[in-house]
Amino acid sequence: MSSLVEDNPAERRFEILVDDALAGFTAYEARGEVLVFTRTEVDPRFQGKGVGTALVRGTLDQVRERGGAVVPRCRFMSAFIDRHPEYAALVVDEP
Repeated sequence: MSSLVEDNPAERRFEILVDDALAGFTAYEARGEVLVFTRTEVDPRFQGKGVGTALVRGTLDQVRERGGAVVPRCRFMSAFIDRHPEYAALVVDEP
């Protein structure tokens, strides 16, 4: 199973494709360089397979590469960051 995480600015979300199928997304509101993440959804066919984790990890890696920051209003993303403190430096207060 190959997966790819990419930003879809037109939809204001990062999407994960698994074998070319949309498997999930994490939606955001852009406030300059800060992305406020509001929800994460994974298609039921892909739940329990690590797709949500791969999505959030790929999203945060891309935000870090761009020099951006995040406000994890979404519970899934917030819990991921709590479990992976290497991403804590990306978190800022809501602008």
